[in-house]
Amino acid sequence: MNKSFFSSIKWILMVSRRFARVDRKGRSAATSILATLGIAFGVMALIVVMSIMNGFQMSFIDSILEISSYHVRVQDLNEDESNAFLEACRDNSRITYVSPFSEVQALMTGKRGGENAVIVRAINPLIHVEDPGFRREVKMVAGHFVLNEADSMIIGSSLANHLGVKVGDEVNLLVMSGSSDVSLFSEDRVFKITGIYSSGYREINSTYCFVNLQAAKNHFGKDAKTVWGLKLKNYNHDSSVLQYLKKIFPSAQISAWRDYNKSFFGVLKMEKNLLLFIVALIFVVVAINIYNGMRRLVYERRGEIAVLSAIGASKIEVKSVFIMKGLLMGFIGSLCGVIFGILISRNTDIIFKAMSDILYFFQYVFTALTDSSNLAYVQMNSTYSVYANIPARIFVSEVIGIALFGILSPFIAAWTASRNVLKMTVSEVLHNE
Repeated sequence: MNKSFFSSIKWILMVSRRFARVDRKGRSAATSILATLGIAFGVMALIVVMSIMNGFQMSFIDSILEISSYHVRVQDLNEDESNAFLEACRDNSRITYVSPFSEVQALMTGKRGGENAVIVRAINPLIHVEDPGFRREVKMVAGHFVLNEADSMIIGSSLANHLGVKVGDEVNLLVMSGSSDVSLFSEDRVFKITGIYSSGYREINSTYCFVNLQAAKNHFGKDAKTVWGLKLKNYNHDSSVLQYLKKIFPSAQISAWRDYNKSFFGVLKMEKNLLLFIVALIFVVVAINIYNGMRRLVYERRGEIAVLSAIGASKIEVKSVFIMKGLLMGFIGSLCGVIFGILISRNTDIIFKAMSDILYFFQYVFTALTDSSNLAYVQMNSTYSVYANIPARIFVSEVIGIALFGILSPFIAAWTASRNVLKMTVSEVLHNE
């Protein structure tokens, strides 16, 4: 039977529709519906879980990159190279912001006697205005980001709570690391708190303090290293910027964000991949069910298969009928899963708050029926509020990958099961019938 490619596709689709009409009732229909729902649930669950995990992890990563490590760091530039360095950064379209800073470690004490190990970073006083990434991550919860005076300081919310200080109070850097001309112990390094910030990473909130560059000259010592922090349009382009700067300044020490907190980023990546693997097992279970259902369908349709073969259908065309069924289940399931997954991911705050209200309602009703004297102790579950505040982030590449995986898993299962097509000869099948 000589047919063109398009006519073969048309014939395969026609036979698939015929089989689908016959299979609307019975075990085959139930298997198909459950398999499609399984794929939809798997795709939806993966998208929601990965989006929440992305939001959870990226809140840490963004805080580290925008506040602590920068995208690229450059140091060991001499005074003659500073102007040339700034000019080279302006000529590179990938670099959006450049600012010098220096930092030391210190032991900070509050007026009530508390103490805490901190990192004091001297920065450009206008960074909160000029750097949108820094401004986005450093959210002021009290006071303002003002570092006009040499003795002004911005501290994190966790550190402020630990020391028991507020805006307007004074703190002392009792012990400070630095160069040889800096006194290790001193009670003269007193700073006035002009603002308290909060970021997405508690470690930064509890350790990082910001002063202006004049304070670094006064307290950090003459030998304090000046580091240039660079922000890029896309921090994944750090390798090309490193190569660009190293060609111009071969003697400078240049490093990227991948070199900082490498172990921390590695743990986050491992955690995400492990979670992805565990949730992806849903597709394995669904694929096995589709495989068993297709094998049964092939056996139940052995008479029709024999007739199709007798009138000239090739083995590949007959197999394609069953493969098309698996592909269709995967496509419909993945499409539904993507739609519901994105909807849930975009509204996680509403969903978690609704779950908290529902749980509180049932707890209240149950307590009222069993022991009404304890109604005053029934409270909303604060865990759901924490989850609701996690900003889910949807990455298009991940959604496409999950959808393709949802389509390919039933496709492979159907292709594997259809290998049993026409194992018996046409005469044997018709004789048995």
